[in-house]
Amino acid sequence: MEITVKVNGKQVTREVEGRTTLSTFLREDLSLTGTHIGCDTSGCGACTVHVDGKAVKSCTLLAGQVDGCEVKTIEGLAENGKMHPLQDSFKEKHGLQCGFCTPGMIMLVSDFLETNPSPSEDEIRHALEGNFCRCTGYHNIVAAIKDAAETMSA
Repeated sequence: MEITVKVNGKQVTREVEGRTTLSTFLREDLSLTGTHIGCDTSGCGACTVHVDGKAVKSCTLLAGQVDGCEVKTIEGLAENGKMHPLQDSFKEKHGLQCGFCTPGMIMLVSDFLETNPSPSEDEIRHALEGNFCRCTGYHNIVAAIKDAAETMSA
């Protein structure tokens, strides 16, 4: 089937098999490898992207389901060569170790901060449920998100 999708601001049209997941389409067809595949069962959140402005786990959608939609990946979060405040904060506050979960966490939280620009630590921790980090205890991830939220609302 042929699909047309706006990905990170650019319109793309491709032929895809009906069984192709959005995560596979992004990684293999468009070479956007920041979207990680950690489980293929929606359990880990490493594949989180935005579809029409909302965070979704891209392994749970077929590429055909996003025909006509707008998709943003971690590669599209920076603007004009400047990292998003979440990307800066994750770096500055050591909110990552191996980095595998980081793109999914950032994409999830960038959507979360749109509706909750000044979250408490508990609200941040609750928002992160369903996105797993196997390296850290989440303390620095939460600190990075809190820092970014403060920067973004200033």
